[in-house]
Amino acid sequence: MSVRETAEKIKRMEIRGAGRIARAAVEALRAHARGLDARDLSEFRKGMEEASSLLLATRPTAVSLPNAVHLVMMPLEEADELEEAREGLIRAADQFIRSSKGAVERIGEIGAHHISDGETVLTHCNSEAALSCILTAARQGKDFEVFATEVRPGNQGLLTIRALSDAGIPTHFIVDSAVRHFMHRIDRVFVGADAVAVNGAVVNKIGTSQVALAAHEARTPFIVAAETYKFAPRTTLGELVEIEERGGGEILPPAEAARLPRVTVHNPVFDVTPAAYIDLIVTEEGAIPPSLAYIIIREFLGWSIEEFHKTFQIAHRDQV
Repeated sequence: MSVRETAEKIKRMEIRGAGRIARAAVEALRAHARGLDARDLSEFRKGMEEASSLLLATRPTAVSLPNAVHLVMMPLEEADELEEAREGLIRAADQFIRSSKGAVERIGEIGAHHISDGETVLTHCNSEAALSCILTAARQGKDFEVFATEVRPGNQGLLTIRALSDAGIPTHFIVDSAVRHFMHRIDRVFVGADAVAVNGAVVNKIGTSQVALAAHEARTPFIVAAETYKFAPRTTLGELVEIEERGGGEILPPAEAARLPRVTVHNPVFDVTPAAYIDLIVTEEGAIPPSLAYIIIREFLGWSIEEFHKTFQIAHRDQV
């Protein structure tokens, strides 16, 4: 699939989920690098930078996308000749795809330790990492039940309950607004993340913060499952994660909206859950409290302080 086709599929949410988006982008960059007809290293770099910019413009909130692109594009800065750059990028892409898939499996192994026989787990949205924890616990022979939310307006919860049902896990399907009503039956909550800030706050599918608030009120453990490449490096410099807002047509049909000229539809895709409502963040490198999020950014993402400042300046150059 070409870079442009991949970008369109990501934008239209035909490819969704932070991990899947990152892998799809990397696969597109790898294919583009293999087929790019460049005369020299400079032309190759320019072509790859144009391709990466196209992908980066698709979904502003999923920090997995810029992190993945950054990791894959790094060899271009170190290469001295064209083929060295091409081969280095392809190797980096292969490594990212392998490590991304391995990360989900490792998170599942770690997260499954926090699910016990007889418990009831609640999950919101359709997270590969959070599902990995639940499905791994089931494969280990643990007997438990799951409550899964509908997840309006995209109905991603349908994907979740299909996976749970196929795995033979007793599952309860509820509307998003019923979470607090059922929270007294929940032993722990597992959700994924689209971004984790340096202060441990988590950006995830809209409604996550309300689930976390209900869990906090009920003293129900709230666990986030997130690969290390979902941590947001630029939040170290005080930059906020941009919250994507999609078209109102996903909520209110255009024909109906046309009859309601005084109604404005808001459709934010994500919200922010404060670190105070989060008990644990499970990564492939281990489980940490939210207060240690900065360690993941410092140790595992490969961003130097110079790169922090460079990307920060690029992001804010129009504001100066």
